[in-house]
Amino acid sequence: MRTRMLAVAVDCREAEALAAFWKEALGYPETERWTDGHGATYVELKSPDVPSLLFQPVPEGKSGKNRLHLDIAPTELEQREEVARLVSLGAKVLEDPEADPWVVMADPEENEFCVLPRR
Repeated sequence: MRTRMLAVAVDCREAEALAAFWKEALGYPETERWTDGHGATYVELKSPDVPSLLFQPVPEGKSGKNRLHLDIAPTELEQREEVARLVSLGAKVLEDPEADPWVVMADPEENEFCVLPRR
């Protein structure tokens, strides 16, 4: 028997705001929210085709480089256009090496991700 991945959980300070960024960035169609017994609100972005992204509030901020990151690629725009679109949503470019085919970016809470060429 195998286990399947349900979601990628993202620790964050502002679950609503970070989920809104990623919903716009990736086009997830559904948003689900729930509150735990301590009053913390979780936001889950859902899509029938890919694992969910779950934004869970934590009190501490990001302290170092991510040990896991997302690689994303535009389906319609060229890579440079997608990078510009993501910057307009609140991301920033961290590294844009000419030797590599990816651009390293950070979301509004400084979580690193890479934008690859259109696929």
